[in-house]
Amino acid sequence: MRRAGGALALAGLLVVVLSACGGPAGAEDGGDTVTLRVGATGWKREEALLKLADLDDTPYQVRWSLFQGGDKQLEAVRAGALDVASSSEIPPVFAAADGRPNFKVVAVQRGTTLNQEVIAPKGSDITSIAQLKGKKVGYVKNTTAHYFLYDLLKQAGLGWDDITAAPLEPDKALAALNGGSIDAFAGYGNAIITARQQGARTIGSGKDILSGNFLWSASDDTLGGAAEREALADLLGRIDKAYAYVRDGHEQEYAKVVAAATHQPVEQALEEFEEGEAQRKTEVRAVTAQATASQQEVADAFRGLGALKQPLTVSAFWTDRLNFPLRKALSS
Repeated sequence: MRRAGGALALAGLLVVVLSACGGPAGAEDGGDTVTLRVGATGWKREEALLKLADLDDTPYQVRWSLFQGGDKQLEAVRAGALDVASSSEIPPVFAAADGRPNFKVVAVQRGTTLNQEVIAPKGSDITSIAQLKGKKVGYVKNTTAHYFLYDLLKQAGLGWDDITAAPLEPDKALAALNGGSIDAFAGYGNAIITARQQGARTIGSGKDILSGNFLWSASDDTLGGAAEREALADLLGRIDKAYAYVRDGHEQEYAKVVAAATHQPVEQALEEFEEGEAQRKTEVRAVTAQATASQQEVADAFRGLGALKQPLTVSAFWTDRLNFPLRKALSS
């Protein structure tokens, strides 16, 4: 969602990320090799995963760039600084809220919704969501954290106005939580893992609120080239195969990679991966009407919250254009 000053921030992002990621998807240095600039959140999980499974020998170039959230990835796509973004269902909703999205959702990655939590710091007396009334709660705006915090408050008989909601990036939120300037934090992934290592307590979970649909989005420019579409479908197929490779007896190897990236014990990384896959296998799938409808429910919820000023029809920024090459890549 755009606010005053957004244009300046986006211009700055464009300069920074373009310098790190190179130009738009297409021929590299005047040659015939396609280059895809792909985003990652938290750490470059997919890049490491493909390397582990020996599936990183792509006939095209992939430049991975790290962001703090899927919302930042979509901002980079909007700015022309990134070709492909991975996110939950929420960031594309806000990236398209101005009615002029220059991207499309092209695939769905089913995955775990563990480590999506509201936490209170070590030593806090807060043990439930209901106790957040009148408290200052940090959250990552326009992400899954925003969504499940709203839903958990509603389940506890509270509204958004019953808390002082403080939008914070994950790293700043952890510092604020430990420093006592916020009473709780709604976040995900590495931030939650780190907070628990520092003694934080889980007081609410988005595990059963979130759909488990994580979206791959590509810029319209990327989708405009046949070679780029083929490369993207192949990359997503490789990611799906890499997860299958890990599940096929390579969990311990993968846990070591995860542990090194997230600074947690290997045993903990292994347990989290196995619990996550038991909840929901990580698999890449083509676009379906059901997945589109799931995101529409999310958009409608944010409209009800007042975070979206206008109704949004999400099917306008979904496309099945990648379905045929993706299904071919998934079955090969």
